[in-house]
Amino acid sequence: MATKAKKLTAEDLRAKTEDELAKMLMDLKKQQLNLRFQKSGGQLANTAEVRAVRREIARIKTVLTQKTDGSAAPAKAKAAKAAPKAKAKKAAA
Repeated sequence: MATKAKKLTAEDLRAKTEDELAKMLMDLKKQQLNLRFQKSGGQLANTAEVRAVRREIARIKTVLTQKTDGSAAPAKAKAAKAAPKAKAKKAAA
């Protein structure tokens, strides 16, 4: 029943609107529910799909939060910019 979808990156998700992301989130939650039922009934052939769907949900929630907070830049980029300043202070001390 479950179809294997192409894994979307965070950049792909950021290009979508909040409504599109909300719809994708609802679809993935329905898929997650179906996978849980299949797993409990012993019908799930690919158990790794549960993990993949869970991670896709987390990825979409993260992008939605970034869009609502107004912080579209990834956290890693912010940390990378702050790191050289911290090193410079340590070297000066």
